[in-house]
Amino acid sequence: MKPNPFCYLLTLLFFTQISFAQITVDDPEIKKMITEVKAESLENTVKKLVSFGTRHTLSDTKSKTRGIGAAQQWVKSEFEKYALESNGRLTSKIDYFTIKADGRRIAVDSQLGNVMATLKGTDSGDDRVLIISGHLDSRVTDVMDAKSDAPGANDDGSGVAAMMELAKIMSKRSFPYTILFVAVTGEEQGLYGARHLAELAKQENWNIVAMLNNDMIGNSLSSGTNLRDNTKVRVFSEATPYLETEDEAKMRKLTNRDNDSPSRLLARYIKTATDQYVDQLEVNLVYRNDRFLRGGDHTPFSQNGFTAVRFCEMNENYNHQHQDLRTENTVKYGDLPEFMDFEYLRKIAASNLATLANLAWAPKSPTNVGIEVKDLTNFSTLAWKAADNKKTYGYQVLIRETSATNWEKMIFVTDTNATIPYSKDNFLFAVQAIDELGHASLPVFPVPIR
Repeated sequence: MKPNPFCYLLTLLFFTQISFAQITVDDPEIKKMITEVKAESLENTVKKLVSFGTRHTLSDTKSKTRGIGAAQQWVKSEFEKYALESNGRLTSKIDYFTIKADGRRIAVDSQLGNVMATLKGTDSGDDRVLIISGHLDSRVTDVMDAKSDAPGANDDGSGVAAMMELAKIMSKRSFPYTILFVAVTGEEQGLYGARHLAELAKQENWNIVAMLNNDMIGNSLSSGTNLRDNTKVRVFSEATPYLETEDEAKMRKLTNRDNDSPSRLLARYIKTATDQYVDQLEVNLVYRNDRFLRGGDHTPFSQNGFTAVRFCEMNENYNHQHQDLRTENTVKYGDLPEFMDFEYLRKIAASNLATLANLAWAPKSPTNVGIEVKDLTNFSTLAWKAADNKKTYGYQVLIRETSATNWEKMIFVTDTNATIPYSKDNFLFAVQAIDELGHASLPVFPVPIR
C-alpha cells in the first residue's frame, strides 16, 4: 500500500513553533469497496456492450438486439437489478431529448437519451450531487456511418463499464450526497448528451460538487511508440474557468492561482485518494482541459460553471479509435475487447470509487477561506468559516511550493484559523474540512484578507 496522504497531522500551535504527529487513517469500508471492483465483471460488461453491433447515436432504436436503443435498455435493466439491493434509494430512467439537425453530425432531428441512475443521498438537508459518466455511443471512421459495426469497446465501453461497476457497488451503501451514474449519448456527434445534462443541471440549480468523466480508460498500449504502461492514468482539468468573471480574473492574477481552479483542486484530490487506496496506479495531472483535436463530456459541465475533470488512459492507440474493422498489412484496426487491458480498467475504476466515496462521506467544504496580507511576516495566517455540518472533526491546511504540482504538506487544526511558519510569498495554500474517518472535502483556495 502506498503511503497515506489522507492523514491527521495533529498540530499544537505556539508562537513560533509547530509540532505534529502523523496518524494513518484508512476507511475500511472504502477498502472493502475497492476489493469489489472486478476485472472480470468489467470485461463482461464491455463485451455485452460490444454485442449490440453498433451503438452509434443515430443507429437503430427499435431493435432489441442491435443499436443504441437496445444498448440503452440493457443499461437501464442493469441499473434496475442494482436497485434491488439499494433499499429503494437507487432509481433509473432514460432521459430522452430531441436534437435539431445541425448540418454536420446530426442529419435530421433526432431523439437521443441519457441512461441515468440516481442514488439518493440519505440527508434530506444536503443537496450536494456527484456525477460519474461514460458515453454509450460509438463510431467508426465515418462519423455519420450508423450502420457498420462500431464495437466501441474502449471508446467508450470502458467508461460505461466503470460507471456501472461503481453503481452496482455503491448502491449497496448509504451516502449523504446524491450520486448520479450516467451513460450519456451523442458524445461522438458533438457532446450532445453531456451538454443536455449540464444545461439541465444549471437550469435546475443542481449543487454539483464534482463531475468525473471517464472516456477511454482501458487501453495500456500506445500505437506508433509501442509503449505499454498500465500503472498511470491521466486526469485532465481546466485552468481558467470558462465562466470566470472580470473580478475573478483579477483575483486569479493577484493570487497566482492559475493552477488552482476548482477543477485542478479536484484533480489533486483524485490523486490523493488514489495514492491512498489504489495500488500500482499513479495519477498524472495534465494541465489541459482535454487533448488536441478531441473533446470530452466534462467540457459542457465546465462551460456551465461546474467542477469537472476527465479520466483518460496514459497511452492511446489510434489503430483502435474511430476505425473501421479491418486488417491492413497484418495490422488489425478497430475498437475490440481483445485490445483492452481489463486489470488496468479495474484500477482506474477503483480510483473513481475512492474519489467518489471519500467525497460522498466528507463534510462540506469550509467557506470564506482567506489569508491575511496586512503585515510583513514570514508566518501565514489563514481563517475560514465552518460549514454547517456536524460531521466536521477538523480542518487540513494544505501546503505546496509555488512551483510544485501536488500538495506537499498537510497540517491538521481544529479551529477555524491557523498561523503557520510558511511564508505566503513562497507557498500556496488551501483548506479542507475532514471527519474522524479521514474523509476530506474538496479544498478551497484562500483569497487575500486584511
